[in-house]
Amino acid sequence: MAESMERILTNAASGLSAQSIRMSTIASNLANAGSVGTTADSTYHAKYPVFSEVNQQVMGLSAADQPVGGVQVTDITQSNKPLERRYEPHNPLADQKGYVYATDVNPIAEMTDMISASKEYEANVQVMNTTKSLMEQSINLLNGK
Repeated sequence: MAESMERILTNAASGLSAQSIRMSTIASNLANAGSVGTTADSTYHAKYPVFSEVNQQVMGLSAADQPVGGVQVTDITQSNKPLERRYEPHNPLADQKGYVYATDVNPIAEMTDMISASKEYEANVQVMNTTKSLMEQSINLLNGK
């Protein structure tokens, strides 16, 4: 039983870590929303974490048994959407022709994603709290309390 509880805690902890990175990435995107640059390459592009499943075989489990799992962020990718080019000749960042490039960050989409990441983070905290409570109840039962 202790092994299964440990697996639950490990999976939830990996979810917490991944969602924390996701929220940090979203915060970076929001901080750069509305920014402009001189070239498409120098302008901030929205960034997104790439999640991957973690599977570890546990000694003693057959191949048909469920391996220990979790999630991890394996990369942070950058959007490759074309940036909007605006004519702003008085902008100090404008190129020689008077154009600037606007970031591709969509603040509404980022806020929606932030709410989702926050809810998923909260769900993992709840899993950890419930597991802790179950472990305490089990210990109390074993001790005759």
